Amino acid sequence: MQIQVRSNHIEGSVGLHEWVSAAVEDRLERFDDLLTRVEVHVGDENAQKAGAADKRCQIEARPKGHQPLSVTHKAESLELAVDGAAEKMHNALGHLMGKLDTKVVPTGQLDDPLLEQEPQQVTDALLQEEFLAKQEERGKE
Repeated sequence: MQIQVRSNHIEGSVGLHEWVSAAVEDRLERFDDLLTRVEVHVGDENAQKAGAADKRCQIEARPKGHQPLSVTHKAESLELAVDGAAEKMHNALGHLMGKLDTKVVPTGQLDDPLLEQEPQQVTDALLQEEFLAKQEERGKE
């Protein structure tokens, strides 16, 4: 995963870039195979003036074969802004992965990794759900 850090109204030192890269990489490590590039934009909304929640971190992740995802987090300190944005991106990528793991294929069957590992257990569970639904219908009549 390639991480690019850009800063606006904040001194863009090598230490800052290394710290932001490490923080984002640690949080998104699970999705390393999915991502081609991550861009992190850190900035101070009020430039030199003080203010509440004026530090901003925007993370744009580019998953292979998908549209880019972007999240933003504002906080009182740069550390909180980076941590908050990294957490939001972790959740967004987790949501995307969840949608990719289980999906309906054109045959109308579920494409579920568990189905490949233990097909009989999944089939039994589906039959049991169907049986219980029919029993419930009979009980209402």
